[in-house]
Amino acid sequence: MHLANEWQDYELIDTGGGEKLERWGDIILRRPDPQIIWPLENETHQWKQVHGHYHRSSSGGGQWDWKKEIPERWTISFDKLSFYIKPTSFKHTGLFPEQAVNWRWMMNKIQQANRPIKVLNLFAYTGGATVACAYAGAEVCHVDAAKGMVQWAKENVHLSGLGDRPVRFITDDVFKFVQREERRGNKYDAIIMDPPSYGRGPNGEMWKLEDNLYPFLQSCTRIMTDNPLFVQINSYTTGLSPTVLHNLLSMTMKERFGGSITSGEVGIPITNSGLNLPCGILGRWEA
Repeated sequence: MHLANEWQDYELIDTGGGEKLERWGDIILRRPDPQIIWPLENETHQWKQVHGHYHRSSSGGGQWDWKKEIPERWTISFDKLSFYIKPTSFKHTGLFPEQAVNWRWMMNKIQQANRPIKVLNLFAYTGGATVACAYAGAEVCHVDAAKGMVQWAKENVHLSGLGDRPVRFITDDVFKFVQREERRGNKYDAIIMDPPSYGRGPNGEMWKLEDNLYPFLQSCTRIMTDNPLFVQINSYTTGLSPTVLHNLLSMTMKERFGGSITSGEVGIPITNSGLNLPCGILGRWEA
């Protein structure tokens, strides 16, 4: 398992009973997590002294129960990268802390390349990977279908003191954007993607991972430079094996460019139990 174990401002304190107890800076949140199927053996005072507790609704969705006053948004940092945290109505906070293990890997790859690197970040959300790659010195194109998430990503880039870096922000359907980049002849040294199980583009374009990911990866191979650096895929799709990502990268990137592939689970260490919480999977191709 690839563990995000370098955090100072984030901590997964405890888990149990379908929930996780997390520290985001000085704010303690209690949120549901479908992977946590073991019981909560000891509901300590930590569990009860939270700032907010997200309750799922039996009819879908859910809502926050705020126990203490918190700011509308606040800042946490990973190394020299900074991010705005803001709890949303669908339980997320605007950041997936397990992705720090990928940020570190990308930064190292870019800095060790010793040449200019152009990165395309697709399904890019609030821009954790965009901030990491820009910090490492890459030119970045950030693409997401949600206008609000693209704005959040811009704010994260500026928060990290990277407002002068070459970062382009695009609100668009990622599949259509990649196809246009191919027609334009634009090329990238590295591509990052975090495709959803299902999704819609800004004009109602449908995305279904099991139908679209392979042809999408094929399209991406056609906008890689002749000397590409890496492709990173993250997935939170339930039931999808890391081996599937390994196979897809083998049939697309490795078949065309050679190189090597790594796949596996991503996780976060749990402070109180010493266990690790699985938080999705990754597939990496590198030259």
